Amino acid sequence: MTTLRTDHRTSGGSGGGPRRKALVIGAGIGGLTAAVALRAAGLDVEVHERAGELRAAGSGLSVMSNAIAALDSLGLGIDLAKRGSVLESYHVRTARGRLIREFPFPEIIGRLGVPSVLITRSDLQQALLDAASGIPITLGAQATGYESEAGGGVRVRFADGTDARGDVLIGADGFNSVVRRQLTGIEESMDSGYICWLAVVPFSHPHFAPGSVTHYWGSGSRFGLVDMGGGRLYWWGTKNMPTEESHGWKGCKADVQRAYAGWADVVQEAVRVTPEEDILAVPSRDRVFLERWGEGPVTLLGDAAHPMLTSLGQGSCMAIEDAVVLGRRLAGATDLPAALRRYEDDRRERTRALVAASRAISTFEQSENPVRRPVRDAYFKFLPKRRLVRTLESALTYPAVTPGRPEPKERP
Repeated sequence: MTTLRTDHRTSGGSGGGPRRKALVIGAGIGGLTAAVALRAAGLDVEVHERAGELRAAGSGLSVMSNAIAALDSLGLGIDLAKRGSVLESYHVRTARGRLIREFPFPEIIGRLGVPSVLITRSDLQQALLDAASGIPITLGAQATGYESEAGGGVRVRFADGTDARGDVLIGADGFNSVVRRQLTGIEESMDSGYICWLAVVPFSHPHFAPGSVTHYWGSGSRFGLVDMGGGRLYWWGTKNMPTEESHGWKGCKADVQRAYAGWADVVQEAVRVTPEEDILAVPSRDRVFLERWGEGPVTLLGDAAHPMLTSLGQGSCMAIEDAVVLGRRLAGATDLPAALRRYEDDRRERTRALVAASRAISTFEQSENPVRRPVRDAYFKFLPKRRLVRTLESALTYPAVTPGRPEPKERP
C-alpha cells in the first residue's frame, strides 16, 4: 500500500479531550468530500482507497447548485467554475435536432444565486484533493471487512493483513461497497435495460455552445452533449439492450456510430472525432433503495448508500450533500453512533425521492415503444412551466441541516 499524503493536519479540534478519528473507505467524490467535511468538524481523518492510483475515468458530471451550496457551506473557497463551465442553457431535442423543450435551469439558478458547474470527473477530483491537502490517503488498501469494538470504535481489515482503527467508519466505497455488503449481505443490482457510452474529447461545432447541455432523444436511445470548458466536450449515449450484452459489451466505435446514424450532425461528429480507446462503455444500473445505512459506529454515503441512475445528474451531488451533512452531525457530537443515525435520518427521504425519480425518468426517456415515445416527447413539450420549475428547484436547493438539535439514542 502507498500513503499518498502523510502531512496530516492536527488542528481544528474543540476542547482539550482526545481527538476522534474517522476512517473513510473510498477516495471518490463522496469519500474526498467526507474527508474534508469531517476534518472541518474537528475529527482526525484517514482515507483508504483500494485502487493503486487515483485516476478518474474519462467522464464528466454536473455539480448542480445544491452540491455547490453544500461545498460552499464548508468555507473551502473551491471555485469549480474556474475548472469547468457554468451551466447557461439546457435543451432537449429529437434525434434529428428539432427542439422539444428548453429547460429553465438558468432562471432557477439565478434565483438561487448559486451556479451549477459542468466539470470533468478528474477536475473535480483534483479540486477535492487540493481541499483535502494534509489528510493521509492510503492507496492499494482493499478493505475486506470491519469489526465494531466493545468499548466503542471500529477496526477495518485490509487484504494485505493490515488493519486500521477509528471511532467511526464511513463506507464511501461506491457501487460494490465492501462496507455495505457486510451490512446487508450479497445483493443483486437492478439493471436499467441499456448501456451507456461516455467520452471526453476536444471539440468545436456551430451547435456546441459554451455552458450548454443538450440532450437528443431517439427510440430506445439518447445522446447528450455537455460543455466542460476549455474546448472540451463530454458526451454520453445510451441504447437499450439485454443485460448480458450491456454488462459484457464487446462492441467497437463503429457500433456506436451505427447506433446514431441519421441523428443530428453534431451528434455524429462528436462520436466521429473521439478515439476509440477513449470511449467507455458501462452498464446502467442501481439497487433497491436501502433503508438501513449503518450500525453502531458505521455508516454509508454516496453510491454505497443509494446508487442512482444518471437521468437527473444528481449522483455525485447527493454524495457531496451526504458528506457535508455527515460532517455537520458529527461536529461536537458526544454520542457518535447516535449522530450517525441522525445523519441517516436527515438524508434518507431526499435521496429516496431522487433515486425513485431518476429511475422513473430514465425509463420514460428510454421509451422505444412507437406509441409511448411520442407521448414522452409531448409530455415534456407541454408540461406546465410552473410544475417543471417546482420539480427542478426542489432538486437544486440544498436542504441545510441545523446542528445542535438533541441527539436521539441509537436505535437497536
